[in-house]
Amino acid sequence: MDIMPQFHPQYVTDGDGNKKAVILPIEEYKELLEDLDDLAVAAERKNESTVSHEQLLTELNKDGLLPH
Repeated sequence: MDIMPQFHPQYVTDGDGNKKAVILPIEEYKELLEDLDDLAVAAERKNESTVSHEQLLTELNKDGLLPH
């Protein structure tokens, strides 16, 4: 799995060649928005308690959410 996505930016520059804006393909832009949303959710939940994998499986089985 590639951790850093490959972006293909194009830059808008001023008359002196200074970068002023970025243009991304729409799919790359959507991917960035999704990543930002995921990070925001993770940050909001960082202080929540955790459960073990075994406990999660037990709860999912109890609730009928895993196939037998």
